[in-house]
Amino acid sequence: MTDAMSFADFVAEHSRSLFGTAYLLTGNRDDAEELLQDTLARLFPKWAATVARADAPVAYVRRSLANRFVSGTRSPAHRTHVMWELPDAVADVDVAGAVTSRRLLWQLLGEVSERQRTALVLRYFHDQSDDDIAQALGCREVTVRSLTSRGVTAMRQRAMCAEREGER
Repeated sequence: MTDAMSFADFVAEHSRSLFGTAYLLTGNRDDAEELLQDTLARLFPKWAATVARADAPVAYVRRSLANRFVSGTRSPAHRTHVMWELPDAVADVDVAGAVTSRRLLWQLLGEVSERQRTALVLRYFHDQSDDDIAQALGCREVTVRSLTSRGVTAMRQRAMCAEREGER
């Protein structure tokens, strides 16, 4: 099988999952498509030598996707203001019910920092270890645990505020 065929087969098999990751990171379909395409385009020249030989090529690509997302948020020229969908007023809903609501969860995920969001997506949507997330973010494992903990705490606090606002 040629390198191009190997790459094409990989993209055909994993693009939906990788797009989902990109969408969770960016919160925008167009930005997610651009992030995924840019990541795959940059990996293609070194596909056979590096990516295809990795223990888990999909994890390698997902890590590259996360790296490109975080790197893109560092440059002021590449920053965009993401407008997450605002939830309707919450009324007569307990906190557990509100947090499990997909819509509220999506809103809460969009309100945490990009690094926290990346750590949360890799941890809870892709079940990656602290070590894998640390490599993807270019930080230490203790930083990953801090990002995850602070992100979850911020989401809980915002969910509690949303519940209180719904009671008024």
